[in-house]
Amino acid sequence: MFTKIDALQEKLNSFRPLPKNTVKSLHEQLILEWTYNSNAIEGNTLTLKETKVVLEGITIGGKSMREHFEAISHKEAIDYVEAIVTNDEQFTEHVIKSIHQLILKDIDNDNAGVYRKENVLIAGAEHTPPDHILVDEQMAGLVKDYNQFKGHPLERAAKLHIDFVKIHPFVDGNGRTARLLMNLDLMKAGLQPVVIKAADRLSYYEALDKAHTLNQIDDFLLLASNAEEEALNKVLALVGDG
Repeated sequence: MFTKIDALQEKLNSFRPLPKNTVKSLHEQLILEWTYNSNAIEGNTLTLKETKVVLEGITIGGKSMREHFEAISHKEAIDYVEAIVTNDEQFTEHVIKSIHQLILKDIDNDNAGVYRKENVLIAGAEHTPPDHILVDEQMAGLVKDYNQFKGHPLERAAKLHIDFVKIHPFVDGNGRTARLLMNLDLMKAGLQPVVIKAADRLSYYEALDKAHTLNQIDDFLLLASNAEEEALNKVLALVGDG
């Protein structure tokens, strides 16, 4: 599954350094598509174009302030994730909580960056997250397992996403945080951040539920691998080798 990813990454590395304006345009498009799709998966009704306008500082009539804040806060969380990658910071629970704090900024400040103190259900999922009294212990275990993982970087990033959502450590914003964490790890490994599309929401949820209830992660690995391959090919196409 990872052979093609490795070959595409090696090919992309042969073109580095990439043209400055190409990198800039790719980055702007990534932030927009990532923010739009990640929020849309969670029910935000802003369109792609409306998300772009909101990120430019303009208010959309007929849309809630929460939806506006979700777009703005997600962009700030991406900025923070990119800073972590640039500074090569260690992966810790503090990083996880800081990302989540940005996700819920101006939306639910009381719960932003704070592990849940109550039990929750994941709507439509067969899996039930652990009792809240186990969250601290399981999150410490998640970070430990991440730092000890020896497999392919894509598998590590996918497993981080799967394990995080299984614990569901926050009362809200877990999905957006999970996708930010997955991309944080991909970027730290030199891979491209991926966009899980809102149109693929059903297969995404089904792959997660299968991983959580049956411990079968292949469907999610395939979804992540396909998204990474698409991201790599998108960059290669712009540098003249698509």
